[in-house]
Amino acid sequence: MESMLNKLKSTVTKVTADMTSAVMGNPVTREFEVGRHIASGGPGMCWRIYNGTKKSTKQEVAVFVFDKKMVEKYQKFDKDQIIESLKRGVQQLTRLRHPRLLTVQHPLEESRDCLAFCTEPVFASLSNVLGQWDNLPSPVPTDIKDYKLYDVETKYGLLQISEGLSFLHSGVKMVHGNLCLENVILNKSGAWKIMGFDFSISSTNPSDAEPKYSCKEWEPNLPPLCLPNPEYLAPEYILSVSCDAASDMYSLGVVMHAVFNEGKPVFQVNKHDIFKSFSRQLDQLSRLSPTMLNKIPEEVREHVKMLLSVTPNVRPDADQMTKIPFFDDVGAVTLAYFDSLFQRDNLQKSQFYKNLPKVLPKLPKRVVVYRILPALTSEFVNPDMVPFVLPNVLLIAEECTKDEYVRLILPDLSPVFKQQEPVQILLIFLQKMDLLLTKTPPEDIKNSVLPMVYRALEAPSIQIQELCLNIIPTFANLIEYPSMKNALIPRIKSACLQTSSLAVRVNSLVCLGKILEYLDKWYVIDEILPFLQQIPSREPAVLMGVLGIYKCTFSHKKLGIPKEHLAAKSLPHLVSLSIDNNLNLNQFNSFMAVIKDMLTRMEAEHKTKLEQLHSMQEQQRSMNINTSQTNQSEETKRSPSPGNQIDDVFGGSSGSAGVNGKANGNSASAPQLNRMSLTLEEKQRLAKEQEQAAKLRNQPALAPQSIKPATPSTQAKDLTSCLLNNMTSLGSLSLTSPPRPGLIQGSTISAYPSTTPMGSMASNGYNPTMGFQTGGQGMRPPGPGLYGGMATTTSTPNFGALTHNQGSTNTPDMSALDSLFTSNKPKVSLNQMAPPKLTPGTTATPWLNQFGSAQPSQTAPMQGAPLVMGGVTSGFGMQANPFFSPQNFSQPTAAPVMNAGGGLRHSLSVNNDLKDLFG
Repeated sequence: MESMLNKLKSTVTKVTADMTSAVMGNPVTREFEVGRHIASGGPGMCWRIYNGTKKSTKQEVAVFVFDKKMVEKYQKFDKDQIIESLKRGVQQLTRLRHPRLLTVQHPLEESRDCLAFCTEPVFASLSNVLGQWDNLPSPVPTDIKDYKLYDVETKYGLLQISEGLSFLHSGVKMVHGNLCLENVILNKSGAWKIMGFDFSISSTNPSDAEPKYSCKEWEPNLPPLCLPNPEYLAPEYILSVSCDAASDMYSLGVVMHAVFNEGKPVFQVNKHDIFKSFSRQLDQLSRLSPTMLNKIPEEVREHVKMLLSVTPNVRPDADQMTKIPFFDDVGAVTLAYFDSLFQRDNLQKSQFYKNLPKVLPKLPKRVVVYRILPALTSEFVNPDMVPFVLPNVLLIAEECTKDEYVRLILPDLSPVFKQQEPVQILLIFLQKMDLLLTKTPPEDIKNSVLPMVYRALEAPSIQIQELCLNIIPTFANLIEYPSMKNALIPRIKSACLQTSSLAVRVNSLVCLGKILEYLDKWYVIDEILPFLQQIPSREPAVLMGVLGIYKCTFSHKKLGIPKEHLAAKSLPHLVSLSIDNNLNLNQFNSFMAVIKDMLTRMEAEHKTKLEQLHSMQEQQRSMNINTSQTNQSEETKRSPSPGNQIDDVFGGSSGSAGVNGKANGNSASAPQLNRMSLTLEEKQRLAKEQEQAAKLRNQPALAPQSIKPATPSTQAKDLTSCLLNNMTSLGSLSLTSPPRPGLIQGSTISAYPSTTPMGSMASNGYNPTMGFQTGGQGMRPPGPGLYGGMATTTSTPNFGALTHNQGSTNTPDMSALDSLFTSNKPKVSLNQMAPPKLTPGTTATPWLNQFGSAQPSQTAPMQGAPLVMGGVTSGFGMQANPFFSPQNFSQPTAAPVMNAGGGLRHSLSVNNDLKDLFG
């Protein structure tokens, strides 16, 4: 790969260096930029042809350069002869002006190293095209190597040479003297041009007399560049040193033979023995074999044979050759007509352009693009001819690739897009809009093509508006959505509302209906459908157009009309239009059919929605019922015992769990375990169900079923009243009590009768979640000194002493605590505050009967508690209050404990103290 790149680099460097060294210093470079080496031509293929541009105008040209290094091997005399011959030929060509001769743009310039002149743009010489690649760049350009002549190009090229010779012979009275393949140049458009007038001979007679030409004798010792090509010379030129116009016709015959035989002339001439070769050639020409001409087309074979005749008088002249049937080919005639258009008037041109679309498909693409297209686009400067030329240009554009269209056609079409007169231009463009939108780049579409469509919609001509509206749907899929939404649709709506033509209004509606599928659903609903209600016209055709748009929007699977819009806007509008008096029966039936379809769909959609909503509501109700039943069962299981409710009243804190801790722990852990058993998803589901239940509170809910207790239910008492009543009954309770048995495991103490619904829950009589505060619950102590300055301290009753049987009937001595009471109250000895001893057979007071059996106790936290004061756990606050002795709250109710004496002792001092405490 690297070697190939190096080779390419060396080749480019060599070519650039050769070109630079050849042209450097030549005056031609002052006005022209010299490009790459593209071809070769002229006598002996000595002229190198470069492409170039004029610096001032950027006009494309061809630069012919002769490098004087090619003749360094010759003597100075021969060098001078060669240079003079070449200079004479270019000067003669510069003086001659004819369409069949190569046009010189800049005369010959000479420098120390080269000769150079500029001509019209050139493709190559005919010799290059037919395979002679002398003096060409290496590698040979691909376009020359692959170039193949079409029949129409060959026919018309030979016709052009014949016409060029006719001009020389008849108009200038000149013999070319060296007509050969290397002196025929193909320009950029493919036209064949004559050059190489180095050996031309002018007539010595006046122009009105018979021309007479004098030629020079052949000099074999001269360099080849100082002599014409002997293979194309007529025999009389060498043998009899005479020439005339017929000598050029012989050269034309050899050229025609070479064109049809891959560049090979009729005879190969030995240049070292030219006379002997021509003598032999003369004998062969007199007995010309038909096999020598078998590659020449049959319709021109006889004429070629005549041109190669030994007798000059038999050869047809140039004018006669231009009229032979071989050149009557339709392609050749078409090309010839294009070359003569500048001589035609507009009427002749228009007639020709009308018939041209029939001929263009028969011509090769290269001929059409490079020969006919430039001639057509040159007519765009004539506005009257544009409507006749434009269809042909667009027909050629259809056969071109997108790159060829952009490079060769679009630059000439861009100014035509802006022309508004004559109106046929817009019509032609609209008919070919799909072609323009397909091959034109997006930027040019936005800047040139679509503005032309917008002008057509706003044109004063109703015919143009109608045509534009009819054509827009055919290329709507090629228009970008923003351009359609923001520019095209508003103009169509404006044309519909502002025009006075019924046809334009109807076509506007039809156009909108056809392009609905390229629009967005909500744009149609928000822009198109409201626009229909703005149309004031009530002609039946307009009403049917409105109905068509509604129907297309409603039935199209991509669009559709929401049922809300149907109910609020579409149906009312259609119903009002359906009763218009201008409608006939069939039109009214069409309206009603669409209205019924809309109603049916709206009914079905809304009914489906309601059914789904109803189903969701039923499901929600069932879920609420299940949730309610579940919550009821959970509440039943978790319902607190009367003892817990008393705890709520007294504000028992979590520290109260120390009393019968085992029972408290069991009752509190049950709901906790129940909450922990729920997963996150179940909690989320319960939260959603509760939220939905809150939204449907207005609906009646099923009443929960209560669980009937085994024992007859009694009315729950007010806690405060019950508490006060029970406290007053303590006056009949003796402060002394007989020895009590230990608490029975599993027993409960209820603050309410066991018949209450929540009586099944195990509790110790205090709510474990509430603390008992001295300053709350309506039980404020009488003074700050009652408990020795600690009356405001929050404390928890400690009933641990109830779990131990002291086994002693002696009343504990509590006189040591007498000093804890204030002096303003009657002093009561602590011995008198001891629990009363019940005698056997006596019954507990009614206040004690309100409590249930003792709760199971947690032995773990309570057994280790230190006992003081005869079984009361150490503590301060409530434990120090004689009224709140734990023994008074834990009397078992299963069997009354009797005193040994069989009776109860009452203490009036305790009763009085309680009255003072509670007022």
